[in-house]
Order: sequence, then C-alpha cells, then structure tokens
Amino acid sequence: MHARPRRFFVHFLRMILCAAVLAGCAHAAPVLMISIDGLKPEYVTQANAHGLQIPCLRSFLSNGTYADGVTGVWPTLTYPSHTTLITGVWPAEHGIYSNLEFDPELHYGDAWNWYAEEIRVPTLWSIAHNKGLHTASVGWPVTVGARDIDWLIPEYWRTGSPADAQNPADRLLIAALSHPRKLFGEIEPVAGPYMMGNDTTIHGDEIKTRYALEILRKYKPAFMTLHLSSLDEAEHTYGVFSAEANRTLEAIDGMVARLAKQEFADDPAAVVLVVSDHGFMNLTHVVNLQIPFINARLLQYRTDPATKATTIAWKAQPWMAGGMAAIMLKDPNDVQIRNLVAAMLAKLAADPNSGIAQVFHSSGDHNGLAQLGAFPDAAFLVVLKAGYYAGFSTSGNFVSRVGNVFGSHGFSPEYPEMRASFFALGAGVAHHRDLGIIDMRQIAPTVAHILGASMPTAKAPPLRLQP
Repeated sequence: MHARPRRFFVHFLRMILCAAVLAGCAHAAPVLMISIDGLKPEYVTQANAHGLQIPCLRSFLSNGTYADGVTGVWPTLTYPSHTTLITGVWPAEHGIYSNLEFDPELHYGDAWNWYAEEIRVPTLWSIAHNKGLHTASVGWPVTVGARDIDWLIPEYWRTGSPADAQNPADRLLIAALSHPRKLFGEIEPVAGPYMMGNDTTIHGDEIKTRYALEILRKYKPAFMTLHLSSLDEAEHTYGVFSAEANRTLEAIDGMVARLAKQEFADDPAAVVLVVSDHGFMNLTHVVNLQIPFINARLLQYRTDPATKATTIAWKAQPWMAGGMAAIMLKDPNDVQIRNLVAAMLAKLAADPNSGIAQVFHSSGDHNGLAQLGAFPDAAFLVVLKAGYYAGFSTSGNFVSRVGNVFGSHGFSPEYPEMRASFFALGAGVAHHRDLGIIDMRQIAPTVAHILGASMPTAKAPPLRLQP
C-alpha cells in the first residue's frame, strides 16, 4: 500500500473512532429535573417501612437508576444546594454561600439570594441555551433575571417568611419577573391563577405543577427544572417521617407521575430526574451562638427609642446556617479580634454540653475551612452536633432543649441524615441500578451529558446511567 492511501486510511479510521466516541458521550435527549425539597432517599428506598404509598417514585427504583444517598454541600441549605445541582461546583465557587444574604447590620430585611446574576459560573441552563436548546424553569431558587431560561417563573417573595400570607398583588409581581411577558397570559387560562409570592404548601406545589405541565405541553423545552417545596415545609413543622410529611410526599408523588407522563408524551426519548437539595433530621437542642459574642462585647444590639429601629455594632458575629454558623469578622485583618474569637470558640467547643462538634479555621491546616468549599470570607465555621440547631436568641440560655418535635437541615453533609436524593428514569437509563453514595457535584455534568453537551467547569465526573 502506497504512503498516501495508507495515510488516508488511518485518517478515515480516526474519524470513525472519533465519531463513535462522540456518539457515546452525547445522549442528546430532553431532561426534566424535578427537585423535591428535603427528600431523604429513605422516603423512597424504604417506602414500605414508613407506610408510604408512592408508586411513581418507587418505579424509579425498578425501572431506573438511583443513589442510596447524595453527599451535599456545606451548608446543606436550599439555595446553595440548588445552585450546586445546576453548576456542579461548591458554594465557594458558584457564589451562593447560604439562603440569605449576609446582613451584619440588619439592613436587608431578610433578603434571600434570589438573583441569577449572583451565580459566578456557567449553569445547565446557560450550557443548554448556548447549544441552541430551549430551557424552562418554575420555582427554582436563584433564578430571578436568568437570561438563559426561555420560559421562566422564578422563586421570589416579599415577606420575611415564604410561608406567610401574601399580598394578592404579588401575583402581578411574579408575572413581571417571569418571561417572556406573554407567558402568564398564555398559561393562566388553562392552569388557573399563579400563587401569591411563594406558597410552600401542597397547594403551592400543585399550582407550580400545573404551570410546569402547561410549559411542557405547549413549548416542549429540551431542559426544564421544577422546585417543589411542600415536603420541606411539612418536615420543618412536624418532623421527619411524620404523618403530615408522609401525606405530603404521597400528594407530590401524584404530581411527579403527571409531569413524567407529559414529558414522555412530548418525547419518548426523554429522561426524568428527581433530585433533592438536602436530607433532614429532627431537632433536640438550640444553640444560641450570638450570646457569647454579645457577652464578649463583640456584638451589640441597640434600639432607638424614637424609631424603634434596631442597629448593630459589631466586630465579629455568627452568620447562622442551620446546623452550622460561619463566624464573620468586620475587619478580617484584625489579628487581635481573630485570636480572641478563636480562644472563645475553643473554650465553648471544649464543653461537651455546648452542642459544638467542630470548629474549622480559615487557615490551610487540617482544620482549614477552604477544603469544605464553603464561606470563603469567614474566619471560622462552627459545626454543630446532630440535632443541635443554630438559634437566634440574644439572651437566655446558650443551649436549650427543643420542646415540640420539628425538623431541619443545614448540618454537616458528612452526617448520613443530610444525604439528598437522586433518581433517574427514561430512555437509555439502566433499570434497577444502585449507584451507592454519590457527590452532588456529579449531577450537573450528568444532565449536561444527557443533553449532548459538556460542562468543563464541573468538578466531578458524570454518573453512568446507561445500561
């Protein structure tokens, strides 16, 4: 064989091999990703033990691929976790460190991290959009103003608590924050009025489901995200695996069934993912971390008798994040204050009744905070024991027992109770495959792979879902 034909043949073989590799790396199928806030995997994997009637979610075990648990991020809170789900990186990298903005002098009025512009890295929506795929989202955290979502209804509210009664005009506010502007006008006649603000009850999830169904039916996006909140609300109020939480999940199971049916009707090659942001545990104690800072005169509250306005003078204070708290310094370069706080925290942690499990420092040693991918501007991170929650009282006991049974999260992702969920069902997904324990950062590159795209900024490999 002459040199030129040989070179041509080798080049031809390389082209065939390259095409085969690319074909194996790009499933190129639509994806519907449903987040059930606070869904512990045991609700599904151990449904019988808890008396749960959830046939749709249980079908993901026999007909799909699932994880025994998903190791989440520091802290295991809704907003940083949901942002990791769509970026594949830790909070220190994507920029959403906690649910609420850090508000050291109480100026922000309990403002949450609502705005998509705060995300510092590419998202699944931007990657899909750049590939020419249509995207949609209903109620997903940190999406206000997201330009890469073609049909968007963001999560947003104006009151101190998303479960509070809402101003009826908030429907107009959500419509104004959604896009395209014609979206509500086209969907509302079929799906009914949207909720006011952010309704975290079953009623609110039903409304979000109806709107998501209409978006799927009418626009058929290639990638869609949906956030359902009511299980989290039930667990906070009544506890993990309570009768109220179980009834809530049974209602959500019916919503997932309707959504999956519509997605597969739109495209039989689609993949439906059910994920969650964190696990849950019942609380036993509250640790009021502000009290020692107040006693050390590192934190002071003052109330103006004329205006009743409360302001803060501070040198150091805790930024509460559920089962942990980042310790922030007003002047990060103040060595004297840093040493004073370090000594105070060491003394507290030495008390076995303090509820403190560990204190991470911002230094680079074995107790270094940087290795956790959380709170990059903090001087320390106080991690509480399982069941001990960071409270907000400024007087009284440092540690107090919880009276009623209720649950929460925000604890170390190393606690098994904090593991989140991952379930996948659809074309090209292996049946009855148990992935074991996975890293939350693997989910975004897995979705990108299904969409036929890549996510080079993700810090963990995609999961193998194919048979």
